[in-house]
This record gives sequence, structure tokens and C-alpha cells, in this order.
Amino acid sequence: MKKFTYNRTLLIVIAIGLFAALIIAGQRFFVESNNMQVDMVLDYQNAVELAEREGLELDDVLQQVKAAGITSLAVYDSKLERLNAQGKVFAIAGSEILSNYQSGTLNNDLWRQTIEFGHITSGRVYIIAGELESYYDTKEALFQRLGEERIKVFSVGGIEVIEVKAKYSDLMKMPLGMPRDEMNKARAAGFNILARPMNFTNCSAANVQFFFDRIENYPISAVAFDGPEVLGASNYLDLTADNMIRRKLTLGVIEHFTQLQFYPQTGMYYLAQKIGEDHVARLYAIIKDEQPKLEMSTAINRWSTTDRERNIRINLLRIYEKPLPEMTLLETNLKYFREVRAVLERDGFTFGKAGTFENYYPNIILRALVIIGTVAAGVLYLSLISRRINRNRKFQLQLFAVLAILAAIPILIGSGGKIRLFAAFISASLFPALAIIWQLDLLRVIQYKVRLQNRAARLKENLSTFQLVWTSAFALIITGILSLTGAAYLSGALSDVSYFLEFEIFRGIKLTFILPLILVAIAFLQRFNIVDELRKSVPATQQIKEILDKSVSVKMLLALIVVAGAFVILIARSGHTSGMPVSGFEIKIRALLEQIFYARPRSKEIFFGHPAFMLAFAAFLKRFPKSICFALVMAATIGQGSMVETFAHMRTPIFMSFMRGIDGLIPGAIIGAVLIIFLQFCSRQLKK
Repeated sequence: MKKFTYNRTLLIVIAIGLFAALIIAGQRFFVESNNMQVDMVLDYQNAVELAEREGLELDDVLQQVKAAGITSLAVYDSKLERLNAQGKVFAIAGSEILSNYQSGTLNNDLWRQTIEFGHITSGRVYIIAGELESYYDTKEALFQRLGEERIKVFSVGGIEVIEVKAKYSDLMKMPLGMPRDEMNKARAAGFNILARPMNFTNCSAANVQFFFDRIENYPISAVAFDGPEVLGASNYLDLTADNMIRRKLTLGVIEHFTQLQFYPQTGMYYLAQKIGEDHVARLYAIIKDEQPKLEMSTAINRWSTTDRERNIRINLLRIYEKPLPEMTLLETNLKYFREVRAVLERDGFTFGKAGTFENYYPNIILRALVIIGTVAAGVLYLSLISRRINRNRKFQLQLFAVLAILAAIPILIGSGGKIRLFAAFISASLFPALAIIWQLDLLRVIQYKVRLQNRAARLKENLSTFQLVWTSAFALIITGILSLTGAAYLSGALSDVSYFLEFEIFRGIKLTFILPLILVAIAFLQRFNIVDELRKSVPATQQIKEILDKSVSVKMLLALIVVAGAFVILIARSGHTSGMPVSGFEIKIRALLEQIFYARPRSKEIFFGHPAFMLAFAAFLKRFPKSICFALVMAATIGQGSMVETFAHMRTPIFMSFMRGIDGLIPGAIIGAVLIIFLQFCSRQLKK
């Protein structure tokens, strides 16, 4: 048997890199553990709607909402259409006033005289007060939005009127700044305020200052800008940042509906960098059209998953617009708020202003050691697929030294972002492959020793089911631990606050499912002949050529199409976003797993990869044909790669990713054991 040797120097370097990665992992764990405060937010207008639909006083509804767990109210810029509907301000088109005059329905003599003196024009909009506070807010905002040249103020019988040169429909939808009356109500009821302002058209420095002056002395929990731009984009972002820094305000960034990064807002990334990422919190809201389709229990569980797995710290809740049976609309929504808070409290969260991460970036020496360890793993793999390189230890060390220096220098000078991403990608692909390859080499040694002792037949016939199960399960656990070395390396390469907040993301997740299969397949073919087991040491390239030259039956072709289709589905459903829908049955299975385990294990691990690993190990011990072993090893590699790829979702706390991998190993081993027992039983029955 031609044996591949493992370079001890490279193994020592990998161990040192692992030690550095574990230090970074420990630091990351404490950074994430210190960020466990969630802001439970409700739109102010949702509270108003509940009060109106239930015929209750707004103050009473606000108190009940607060008691149910809401900590902040989201207040948006006011608009004339809403103020008009609420009777706070009355905006009338000039054409409508003139029409009423001509039709004789305008009975107010003072307004008739104003028209007769030519002070009313059809192309203008006229605004009068309903409530003085809202009127003066509107007046101030109109001067800020439109400028003095488009505004004229006059009086009709002692009543002040604002004339605006604007199209009526456009003016009714124009944002008019944060309404003081709503902020006063929120403050008086004991809530914090999530400010949701929109940017100004052709924003000026005065416009930026107008917003911050308006929110002065109010308990602002965070600022999450509404619309496609942040305030001050693009010329006055520094002024916005200075105001936020001076007031110690948190920036809320809104998670995209794909649950990957954020809704695009011009200036958001620049503003986050200026104020510091330790003053940024992720915001999530269930899509408005989706919520009515969700059962309340599903929505409640989603908030638990969202906050635990995606570092969401601002929960913007929407109300249910239909009551539950035998409950009022208010009672329905109070139940919803209470149960969301209860499940988050059970998960260890506290409530108040949104928590933020500290400005965490690991020591560059530790990071460099991680990168160097990744290089060592790459060279080690090359030595395990090429006998020429494997025999030349000097070449291995020279190659390692050159690549390590080239990779470490950018990290040590404080840059190397692309090097880190590449190292993370290599770690996610290499370490699961190395773990599988080590098991293959171990199995080769076992089979070789058994063959030398002339006990091959006894091994095949007399190995008990219990021995098959416990040896396969033990091998799975050891291989899983070795694969998680790659997870530590991946996390060590990328861990910093930018990745926790998803300003930066790991790219190439789908490729990390494919590459380990290729790496393991090459190593397998270098060790075993799946075409003709009687011929030893046939190169991988020769085996591939012989496979491609084989004739294929229609039955085999159909089987290959099915396997290829399953593989495409697997890849399409992997990564940050899924390219294929999830069936209702699988959703129920996922919900069940979430209730049973600390972190729901991935289906491809618990139901596919880990059971396949145990079957593969048993198949080797029972000396099954190498073609069958090869197929099972490929399936097993998917499970090991998936365990490591879990850590590529850097927004997910490292402890949860670790527990997801562990939670998948044990039940996966149990399923594998059941399959081995079943196959052993079937085998014995066939012999009888």
C-alpha cells in the first residue's frame, strides 16, 4: 500500500492557527453576549388606528400597549393628507375654493371677498389651522421644504392662511418633518421614539439642522431613515453624522426582505462609518403583505429566530388588522405583543434602547496566524493528492513559506480584506475535505492490516451490528470535530463588527458546497480504484477517463439525471438566499426541530450527510464495492461541509452556529445507526 504521510510541521502550524482562531472565537462570543438588548417598536399610527377602531382614548391604548411590552413608538414625518384626515390642518386646492364660489356653495362672506379681491388662485393650495401645534409645525416645515419664494402668508378675517405654490396631489404626500404632537404624546406615555425622517429634495445644511432641532429634548431610541436616502445625502452627510455623534444617536439599518444585508439607502454605509459601527443596530419588520397570511404563533416564533440568529435589535412590529375569535382587535394585538416579548425574554433578551456591538476588530497578529494556518492547510492538501509533493517535504515547506509571507503581509499592515475573504473560503472548503481524507487514510490502514493478517473474510462476515454502529458513530463525531476546525478558521478570518452587522458578507457560499466534493473526489480516486478494484494505484485522471469511456444504459442515465437534479436542488437552496421554495411539510419539520433543539440543525446534515457518513464507514468495514463507498463518501462530505458553511453566516452568533452543528451530529448519528441496523437485518434475511 502506498501511504500518504502528513507533514508534522504543517500540522503544528495549523494547530497554532487554530489556537489563534479559538482566541478570536472567545472574544467574539463575549462581544455577542454583551449585545442582548432589543427595542420593541410599534408605529405610532398603528396605536392611533387601534384606538379609533375600538372607540377608545389614545392615551388608554398607549398605556395598554406599553404594559404589553412595547418600548418605543416609531414616528414618521407628518403629511398633509394625514393631517387633513385627522382635522389637525385643512389643505384646500384653490380650484376647489373657486368652484365653491362659482356654484354658490361658499357662504363665508370673508372668503367671498378674498376671492373677489383676486387673492385666490386656482393653481395654489391654501392651508388653515385645525390644531395650532400641528399648523405651526406644518408652516415651519413648508418653509424648509419649499423656500420662502413659494410660500405666502395672509389672513382672512383674522385667521392665518398659508398659500403654497404647488400641485395639490404632490403637496398632500410631501413629508413635513417629525410631528411634535405625536412625539409629545409618546414621551408623556413613557415611550422612547424611533425617528423615521425622510431626506429633503436638494437637501441643504439648514434642512439637516431642522430635523435635529425638531427632535431635541425627545427620548430618541434610534434613527431609521425612511425612503431611498438617508438625511443629508449626498452633500451633507458629514453634518448628519456630526449631529448624531453629538447626541449619541443609534442608526437603525433596515434588513432587506431577502434577509440579506439592507434596503439600499444612499449614504447609509458612509454614515455608518462616520458615526462608528458601534452605534448601528439592525432593524427588521415582517413584510406588510405577508403578516396577514401568518398565524400569530408563526410570527411570534419568527421574532425569536430573527433576533437570535440575525442580530436584529430593533423589532418593528405591525398590528394584526383582524381580531382572533372571541377577542377584540386590541386584545388580539396586545396578546401578540406580550407573547413576542415573553419568547424573547425566555431567549435571554432584555428590553429598552437597541443594543449595539462594541467596535470589535481582533488583534492583527492573531488574524495573521489564522491566515498562515490556512496556507498550511492548503499545502497539506496538495501533499495528500500528489505523491510527488508528498515525498518532497522540502518543497512543501518552501511553498508554505512563500505563500504564508505573501498572505500575512497585507494583514500585518492593517488591510487584506480580500485575503481574509479568500482564507475564509479556503477554510470552509478545505477543512471538511481534510477531515474526510484523514478518515479515508485511516480506513486504508485498517483494511491493509486486516488483509496482512488474512482476516478479511472474518471481518466481512463476523463484524457485529453493534461494532458497526459504534465505530461509525465514533468516526462521525471525530470527523465532525475536525471539520469544525474549519469553522474556527473561517470565523477567525472574518470576525469583526462589519461582518456581525452584515455591512460585509461572506461571498461564495454556494461554491463552498461544491468545492469540498471536488477536493474529496480527487483524494478518493488517488487512493482507491472505483473502476476496477483488482488494479491498484491507478491515477485519478486515468480513472476519470475510463469512467467517461464506459457505455451507459438508459436505466443508469435516468439514475444520473435524478442524482444531478437532486444536487441542483441542494445547491439552489443553499446560501444566504434560497433559489427554491420550501414545502409546507418541511416548514413543519423545521418548526419541530426548532422546538426540540437549541438551534435547528440543517436538514442536509441531520437527514442526509451524517447518516451517509455512517453508512460509508460501515460500507468500508464490510468491504462493499468502492463505487458504492465513493457515492456515500460524497454524500457524507456534503454534511461535513454544511457544518462549516453554517459559520459563514457571520451575523449569527458563534455559539448558535456551534450548537447547530452539534445538534445535527447526534440525531444524524442516530438516524445513521437505524439505517445500519435496518440494512444488517435485510442482509441477514436475504441470506436466509
